[in-house]
Amino acid sequence: AERGAEVLLISGPSALAVPPNVKAVQVESTNEMLEACLAAYDGVDIVIKAAAVADYRPRDVADQKIKKKTDDALTVVMDKNPDILKTLGAKKTHQVLVGFAAETQNLLANAREKVVKKNLDMIVANDVTAAGAGFNSDTNIVKFLYANGDVCELEQMPKVDVANRILDEALRIRNERA
Repeated sequence: AERGAEVLLISGPSALAVPPNVKAVQVESTNEMLEACLAAYDGVDIVIKAAAVADYRPRDVADQKIKKKTDDALTVVMDKNPDILKTLGAKKTHQVLVGFAAETQNLLANAREKVVKKNLDMIVANDVTAAGAGFNSDTNIVKFLYANGDVCELEQMPKVDVANRILDEALRIRNERA
């Protein structure tokens, strides 16, 4: 939005405020997020799917607290959530599709697999166990992997700088298609 783009943020519950000049759609579930993404998809040029939803959800949701009845274990049956990024990749026409791979092992192999399996133009991969990277840091160390197999390794930098590099690359890919 700060670069002048029309931005649509589709977000689950968050304590963060919606940035100025950003249109937001709030959702509660993975299925709602998928529906919102699909509803907007044809009208967008670039999708940056920055946050992953849970891979699984409980099959049954209790209306009230589940009380302990015995010392026995509780079994929770989980159903697989839809893969939003894969669904978007299968429906991609003109969009530039960027995903993320936060990994703890086999970074490049896992990221390459996602690029192919999900029909991505680019994936931002990082080893979340590395010092100065991941979730509990103001900096990150990422690699960009592209559909053509190229890899670009970035040095450690503030996350805002990583975000700007991601936008630069997404715009470059879009402009090369024009």
